[in-house]
Amino acid sequence: MKFFIFLLVINFIVVVIYVIWNHLRGKEKNLSTWMKAIVMLLCPVVGPTFLCAAFLLYKLFMAQAMDLSDVVFSKERVKTFIPPDEERGRNMVSIEEALEVTDKKSLRTFMMNVIRGDYRKYLSSISLALNNEDTETAHYAASILQDVLGEFRENVQEKYQLSQVEDEQQVQHCIELIEYMNPILEQKILTNLEQNSMIERMDEVLEKAWSLEPEKISSVVYEKLCARLMEIPDYEKCGKWAQRSMEQYPGVLSSYTCQLKLFFSNGDKENFFRVMNELKASDITIDKETLELIRIFM
Repeated sequence: MKFFIFLLVINFIVVVIYVIWNHLRGKEKNLSTWMKAIVMLLCPVVGPTFLCAAFLLYKLFMAQAMDLSDVVFSKERVKTFIPPDEERGRNMVSIEEALEVTDKKSLRTFMMNVIRGDYRKYLSSISLALNNEDTETAHYAASILQDVLGEFRENVQEKYQLSQVEDEQQVQHCIELIEYMNPILEQKILTNLEQNSMIERMDEVLEKAWSLEPEKISSVVYEKLCARLMEIPDYEKCGKWAQRSMEQYPGVLSSYTCQLKLFFSNGDKENFFRVMNELKASDITIDKETLELIRIFM
């Protein structure tokens, strides 16, 4: 019994020394220290022996310096050339070309594959299938458009009502509505009357956001609305937003391209060349689309 009590006392002293030592070093987390201390306290002799053995094994085998002689740390870019999948490439065609297929079975299979994928970006191409000779293919296209446009109209109405609520998030709701409407409207799958009505709504909510906090409107949002207004066409409103974009973002390319496209569309050569010269005099990098627009106009 005396020997057992002696072991307990020695074990307790070891635990106390371990806790104090780790506290002074501060290299180990407190939770880890206390957990190991509890193990040593509840398992006299066995606990400290196990932890000591684990520590020695770690120092002998795991804590040695790694041999990185075969590892190369280089900042040079490495281009990986993956051979093209020729078989897949031969089987890929655009939706417009696929709709010209006379084999009804193949065309129906193609439409089913389109439905399974992300078809929201290709609604304008899918709408071409409405006039297809195969009634089942036309039915697939009509089902897709009906579902998407039904959901679109419902969400636009909900978001529009939300954008009319006068609170701290009103400007953000107006901008979110425009960003939600644009991907559908730019595909021009609505009737002319509904398309014009939706674009006028975009103009309305952005006017509300501009009157409250114009600094929250990005140049991308200005560009999207200008593009939609030119399609109606409503050059007066488009000019208003293009001018506001230029005033707010004079160092952004889209501010210039909005005005260039506007003056190109309405045939205003004088203002077109004025903006073109201003763009040339700036430090803004011109993209290929803008260069092509300038080349065509000249």
